[in-house]
Amino acid sequence: MKLIIAAIKPFKLEEVREALTGIGVQGLMVSEIKGYGRQAGHTEIYRGAEYVVNFIPKIKLEMVVADDLAEQVVETLAAAAKTGSIGDGKVFTLDVETALRVRTGETGDEAL
Repeated sequence: MKLIIAAIKPFKLEEVREALTGIGVQGLMVSEIKGYGRQAGHTEIYRGAEYVVNFIPKIKLEMVVADDLAEQVVETLAAAAKTGSIGDGKVFTLDVETALRVRTGETGDEAL
C-alpha cells in the first residue's frame, strides 16, 4: 500500500477529485493548509496598503491506495492539478505498513 500526499491549488480540488474517482480511488482526505515553496510568498496591495503574503493557501490531499494503483494515481493527480504556472503543488508517495478498517476489523488491502 502507498500513502500519497499532495498539495494543490484550492480551485483545482473538484477537478482532481473527479479525475481520481474516475480511476478508482475510493477514499480521500482533504485539509486546508498554508505554506510556501520556491515561490516564497508574494506582495499584494489592498486598499492602497502593500503587504506581504508569506504563506499561500493550498489544499492537502491524502489517500492510501494499493501498490498497483499508486503510479496511475500520481500521474492522474498531477495532470488534473497542473495549470502550468508556479505553485501548482507537490506530490509525495510513502510506503504504508498496515491499514485497519475499524468497523469490520479488516486489514491490509481489504481495509481500503
